[in-house]
Amino acid sequence: MNLREKLVAIQGSLKAPKNQRNNFGNYNYRSCEDILEALKPHLTKHEVLLTLADEIIDASVLYVESTATVTFDGESISVTAQAGINPDKKGMDIAQSFGASSSYARKYALNGLFLIDDTKDADSTNTHDKSPVKAEKEDNKAWLQKDSVQFNNAKKAIKEKGFTVADIRKKYKVSKEVESLLIN
Repeated sequence: MNLREKLVAIQGSLKAPKNQRNNFGNYNYRSCEDILEALKPHLTKHEVLLTLADEIIDASVLYVESTATVTFDGESISVTAQAGINPDKKGMDIAQSFGASSSYARKYALNGLFLIDDTKDADSTNTHDKSPVKAEKEDNKAWLQKDSVQFNNAKKAIKEKGFTVADIRKKYKVSKEVESLLIN
């Protein structure tokens, strides 16, 4: 099995639940540490090495760029994500500000590499009371993924409650493949 096949196997079996709670924003989320905890058994099983690397970039905006890389048998696959750094963030010293941004960027690099998150991320919809978000906008809808809990619930709603694919599309983006699996 080569690295790409191993990565596909990990992506298909990894479950990283949102076990953290933000009571201020009223949403659940997962931390970088939660993702790493969920990943370790899969990485061990497939004998794949994961490394995380950060680079601080001082451009017009200070930000951290984090790269998640999996390696096996001389092959590597990487995904990079960025997060802004506010060294003057109220309530944080400079190390905490850099650490929070690093953790955030690492989380999104891991999300990209391991295809984590088949539902809307609260970070993308939480405005912290700054501006309204139109959750019904098509761009904010998550893709319904086959073999996910949401997919199984949608299939059950169609079969048992008379829902239609149009009803499901009110909440999710649905590919032709997933639509076919829903109605068959």
